[in-house]
Amino acid sequence: MAKIVIVSGNPTKTSRLDIILGVVEKQLKDANVEIEWIRVRDLPAEDLLHAKFDSEPIIRANALIEQADGVVIATPVYKASYTGVLKAYLDLLPQKGLEGKLVLPLAIGGTIAHLLAIDYALKPLLTALGVRHILAGAFVQDTQVKKNEDGSGELDAEAARRVQESTEQFIQELNWHVAKKQGN
Repeated sequence: MAKIVIVSGNPTKTSRLDIILGVVEKQLKDANVEIEWIRVRDLPAEDLLHAKFDSEPIIRANALIEQADGVVIATPVYKASYTGVLKAYLDLLPQKGLEGKLVLPLAIGGTIAHLLAIDYALKPLLTALGVRHILAGAFVQDTQVKKNEDGSGELDAEAARRVQESTEQFIQELNWHVAKKQGN
C-alpha cells in the first residue's frame, strides 16, 4: 500500500484550502492509499521560528515524510507565494528530505494572478529539497470554493475536475512508483 503525507501550509484552522484537501483525501482513501497529515500550523511556533531541528514534533513530522512514498503539499497563496509557516517547516527538513518522493502541489489564491505561484515559487523550493518528480498540481481560486457556515463546503465543477484529475494522476504515478520500489 502506498503511503503519503498531506502537508497543509494553511496558517488558520478553517479555510477553503481544507475543503480542497478534503476532496483529495477522499479520493486517496478511495484508492486505498495510507494517509498521514502534517498541519504545520499545529507544530510549535517557537520550534518553527527558532529552527529547532531537534524538536520532537519536528522530528516526528520529518519521520512521516521520510517514510512516505509521496507528499501532497498544499498552501494558500499570499503575496504571490506559499505561506511563511510552510516555508518555516520545509526549512527544517533535511537538505534532501524530499528526495525520491512523488509530490503533488496544490494552491489556493484570491486571484488568477497567483496562478503561477506553484511553478515560480513552490517548485524551485521543492527541487532544492531533492524532488525530481513534481506533478503539475492544481491552483484553485477562492471564488471556486463555496464555504458553508458549518465549515463544510464544495468546489465548483471546473475546480473539482482539475483537483480530481491531478489527484488521479498522483495516485497512478504513486502506484507505479511503489511498484518500482518493490521490484514489480
